[in-house]
Amino acid sequence: MLKQRVITAVVLLLILLPAMFAPMAWPFALITLLMIGAAGWEWARLNAAGSALAIGFGVLLAALCAGAMAAGWVHPGASPAWWLAFAVWVLGGALALRVGPSAWPQLPAVARWVLGFAALWTAWLALASAKTIGVNYLLSVLCLVWAADIAAYFGGKAFGRRKVALAISPGKSWEGVWSGMLGVLVLAGAWIALDRSIQPDSASLYTLLLQRFGVVGLVLSLVFLSAMSVVGDLVESLVKRAAGAKDSSGLLPGHGGVLDRVDALLPVFPIAMALSSL
Repeated sequence: MLKQRVITAVVLLLILLPAMFAPMAWPFALITLLMIGAAGWEWARLNAAGSALAIGFGVLLAALCAGAMAAGWVHPGASPAWWLAFAVWVLGGALALRVGPSAWPQLPAVARWVLGFAALWTAWLALASAKTIGVNYLLSVLCLVWAADIAAYFGGKAFGRRKVALAISPGKSWEGVWSGMLGVLVLAGAWIALDRSIQPDSASLYTLLLQRFGVVGLVLSLVFLSAMSVVGDLVESLVKRAAGAKDSSGLLPGHGGVLDRVDALLPVFPIAMALSSL
């Protein structure tokens, strides 16, 4: 299993990193469109869609993402989509975690498809828009989620006692969540220092937040973003548990599915773009 995970991760990086650093926008857009289409297919399958409908859902999602790009909606500035995603993730995420997996299947299937579509569409739009700001900005948001996840894993292993949501994800503890937040703050401090020393192609998320809100605002924003990464992870776990599935699919050997890899990114990217646009 570990060998599979490492091989898959290396292959993904070999595909994603050249596209991320390419001067043209289309390689990154194409790869991420394929990924978001696959995530849409997984979401539909987890929410009572048959094979043909799930494929259609993924294709339609990718097509509308491409349409948004063609219409000029991918840009570094403010967008109502960021604030819509902000509200849905904060309010809807809190409600979903409160009612638990048993209540999720009680929603009409169409409502679940629409919610998933909105979450995936706004996340892709924010991801593509982040690329237009610069690679340094894009990487800083990605690394925020990865740092929170890695620090939470080790912090939870070492200190985890109190569970966050036992019915949804028995492995997550409050100690792990706090460790993830601390890891993100450490990363932010190092990244801001790096921004000042090497003058990259764009300011990182951390430098932008510091410039806009000061040190206190930076800390509060990063704690909130770290918390929302946990919410994204827990919501996907809730959907899988309601569907009786261990992974969203088997598309990524050793890792599960695309949703299993991007769940924490779904709320973080649009919310980061919203905060950056203030």
